Amino acid sequence: MSTIEIALKQGTVESLLTFSEILKKDVNTILEEALEQYFEAEQQKLMEKNREDENAMTNLDYDEFWDGVDVD
Repeated sequence: MSTIEIALKQGTVESLLTFSEILKKDVNTILEEALEQYFEAEQQKLMEKNREDENAMTNLDYDEFWDGVDVD
């Protein structure tokens, strides 16, 4: 297991401690849950950006792209 040094602002530490008491959760649990949500949100953003990049790979409009395609 790797270790990293994390420095948090005083206000963030105070919020963590306050929510830990209110929610009856360990600070580490709160941080893990918050990071999981962050990673999921960022993954969604990356997937959306990839879709946009793929769509930008063609400079044809809809009609030009489908011109001559016969769909039965």
